[in-house]
Amino acid sequence: MGDLHNITAWVLIASNALAGVWCLAAYQWRQLAGMPMWGLVIVAQATTFVQAAVGALWANQADIEIDDMHMLYGFSTLVAVAILYSYRGSPFIKDKTTLLYGFGSLFIMGLGLRNLVL
Repeated sequence: MGDLHNITAWVLIASNALAGVWCLAAYQWRQLAGMPMWGLVIVAQATTFVQAAVGALWANQADIEIDDMHMLYGFSTLVAVAILYSYRGSPFIKDKTTLLYGFGSLFIMGLGLRNLVL
């Protein structure tokens, strides 16, 4: 289960990095935006929930004591996804959704990277 947690961590980091860069590029060049980009964003951000679930299951099964900072950074990714989702329909974000998700996905990637070194 520990190996699965490490693998999903790298999937979270890589997919959110790709989604973030793609969204930022799509903000600059609108023709890059579309269903494939949003599909990647959905998959990338869904990995945060998979990662948290795998980590929680592993910690329960193995009776591992998890560092508080690891849990803080890990669960902050879930909060970040919720915040991004809540802002997507905001009036001041109308034409900046790709920018929001670009920086948001890179932020989630950063949380994942930071959590690897804890």
